[in-house]
Amino acid sequence: MNEDHYEELLHINTQGNKSDINHSIHYHPYEPTPYSALEELFKHYEVQPNNHVVDFGCGKGRLNFYLHYRFLVSVVGIEMNNTFYQDAMKNRHNYLKKTHRNSETIHFQCCLAEQYEIQPTDNRFYFFNPFSVQIFMKVLNNILLSVEKHKREIDLIFYYASDDYRYFLDQHTEFELIKEIPLPELYVKNTYERFLIYRLTK
Repeated sequence: MNEDHYEELLHINTQGNKSDINHSIHYHPYEPTPYSALEELFKHYEVQPNNHVVDFGCGKGRLNFYLHYRFLVSVVGIEMNNTFYQDAMKNRHNYLKKTHRNSETIHFQCCLAEQYEIQPTDNRFYFFNPFSVQIFMKVLNNILLSVEKHKREIDLIFYYASDDYRYFLDQHTEFELIKEIPLPELYVKNTYERFLIYRLTK
């Protein structure tokens, strides 16, 4: 299905436009992951019903609604921009009204990524190049502190991962790259057009 078909199916509006900009050197402009890319990701990466997914820099919530609808998993979207957050909440209202899915397993929070309190059940974290490596390091530290208290397997899912992210993970953490999912046709023109899955085992 194309972008419009998914938006209609889920009864949401998550498309970005040129005015959707975070005026910050550390937080990057809003751009939703293409639905075609999400389809490719989940051909090769399995989501379990007991997973709890956190999307940092969720914008208007596209990934959250896609996962919640398709896999019935618990999802949380973290967004610092209040306008995008309000859009996500409006989308949540329309999505739940349309689909009658469990409202207790899809939430959004308006806060800085590094201020989000990692929950003991959170075990899958999604990043579409949302912020600088300095912010990423703070977020990752919060995740690791949570793991120290509540041991569990953690996956980090990256789309369009920056070199800084990858260098930090490879050189300064115990996360291991377990899967690389290039996007057909796009990857040959741009090597950032891929998903990288890093895992920290118990």
